[in-house]
Amino acid sequence: MLMALPSNEDRVNETKAFLDTAAPLLRQPADKVTGNLRFGIDLGTATVVMTAIDETDAPFYWDFLPCEAVRDGVVVNFADAVEAVRALKARAEERLGTTVEAAATACPPGVPITDARACRFVLENAEINCRLLVDEVSAAQALLKLNSGAIVDVGGGSTGVGIVQDGAIIALDDRPGGGRHLDLILAGALGVTTDEAEKRKRENPAEYVSILHPGIERVANSIQHQIAGRAVDSIHLVGGALMIPGADQIITNYIGIDTVTYPRSDLVTPFGIATGRET
Repeated sequence: MLMALPSNEDRVNETKAFLDTAAPLLRQPADKVTGNLRFGIDLGTATVVMTAIDETDAPFYWDFLPCEAVRDGVVVNFADAVEAVRALKARAEERLGTTVEAAATACPPGVPITDARACRFVLENAEINCRLLVDEVSAAQALLKLNSGAIVDVGGGSTGVGIVQDGAIIALDDRPGGGRHLDLILAGALGVTTDEAEKRKRENPAEYVSILHPGIERVANSIQHQIAGRAVDSIHLVGGALMIPGADQIITNYIGIDTVTYPRSDLVTPFGIATGRET
């Protein structure tokens, strides 16, 4: 007899509780750990993030460094990417009192295999064995464990979409357009550099919702095209680019599908990377 999958509502609540627990663990490990740690490294467009979970899949530790060595999942500055991973490794080993021997990593859906391998080589050159290389949407699903819906990972340069049915991803896509495009809109409106726009957006996103509204609708249009008429009952936003109050409602209004956001949605994919297990 097949067991019923947990409802999406249950899974959303569990993920939100996980993220509430994980958020305070920045450079500060949890008090308790069960078994061995599993590490994940997210080579993002603006930051490189290292995460650690224990054998019960509970969050244990995370850290990050600003790094622009990766663009849209493609390593454009190999040396800087390796240096960032080395620094995170050294800091984790000092704080955790353990050796980071292996970690998983990820790249956006649709990245050519030669570019995807570069992510593996970054870890290996930082003296970390790459135990698993997955796409970022599948990494997010490893944490979310949704029964159905669309997972939308909005990164700095692209928006990845995975369609989930019966707990499995049945379709993957990725298109240009993400946080950098919002920065360009904000920079043009305020007459500042894109770096300054990104800083202001992170520090006080609620102040700029009206300016960014058209850019969020542009992301919604990309999501709509990637869903491509499939029956989707909910959209689940992850990634750091749309941590903007009201972004979920803008997307809901544009597409007509209920959209779910998560606290610290920027941690979903990094912890999902660590959660993934070799098959």
